Amino acid sequence: MSAPQAVRILLTGAQGQLGRQLQSDLAMLGEVHAFQHAQLDLTDSAAIRACIKRLQPTVIVNAAAYTAVDKAETERDLAWAVNATAPGVLAQAATELGALLVHYSTDYVFDGKQDYAYVETDSTGPLNVYGASKLAGEQAIQAAGGDHLILRTSWVYGPVGQNFLHTILRLARAREQLNVVADQIGAPTSTLAIGAATVELLRQPWHSSHSGIYHLTCAGVTSWHGYARAIVTHYASWHGWPALKLKPEAILPIAARDYPVAAQRPHNSCLDNSKLRQCFDLALPDWQQALQEVMSRLSLDTAP
Repeated sequence: MSAPQAVRILLTGAQGQLGRQLQSDLAMLGEVHAFQHAQLDLTDSAAIRACIKRLQPTVIVNAAAYTAVDKAETERDLAWAVNATAPGVLAQAATELGALLVHYSTDYVFDGKQDYAYVETDSTGPLNVYGASKLAGEQAIQAAGGDHLILRTSWVYGPVGQNFLHTILRLARAREQLNVVADQIGAPTSTLAIGAATVELLRQPWHSSHSGIYHLTCAGVTSWHGYARAIVTHYASWHGWPALKLKPEAILPIAARDYPVAAQRPHNSCLDNSKLRQCFDLALPDWQQALQEVMSRLSLDTAP
């Protein structure tokens, strides 16, 4: 298919942090039909098929996901239904309709044990149920055989929603010292950057040969510790130190083993974006630049 001037887009996960951003960004491309969980239950395959049959979209953008990484260890069936089964159903329906499916995946499909950034063809090896369910979703989409873009991203955050940025800001208002993991690295990637990139991808002429997996993250690399310090520093530069009790130097580095959680995380979450640049001439901004843009959109009372 070639991208039309205006498209009819079905967007899932409209109430999530990425979905809310996409609902706004995708509107510039055409007609957007956005669905929250209450309107479209992705654990109901029949409802998914009926919705797609009724709307006849030209593009399906799946921003819905089960993202509670630790809870997924005990809620495996729900994580699998949303992250693995539902993308397969969406892909099958899109293939039958001749629509393009855009789906977001994660760095957690990798085990994080290699010392350099992952490319799309590197062997996967998820360490937790969440990563395994997202990998199964990728595989189900590919098996459907239709036009698709699987966009792997990492450490997603934005001006709204529950994410690491808002957690750090909430803690920074209440605490004078904080310990944050320093031996896991990756690229914080904002919903603003993902939304802008998605629009650019959909504006470009489409060929079925473009179908596949692409890594889509902001440039650069940091640790959770470095990211936390940057959040506090940038927030204070916009809003002043009286808003926060916590200073960057009081955010102390710890090892992941000293912060036990239910689900194991990869040490290295860095994704190589070369394929995206080569195929679409598209690159996301540096993570600190993207963080500045998000900070410019926060108000003094944004942190929950």
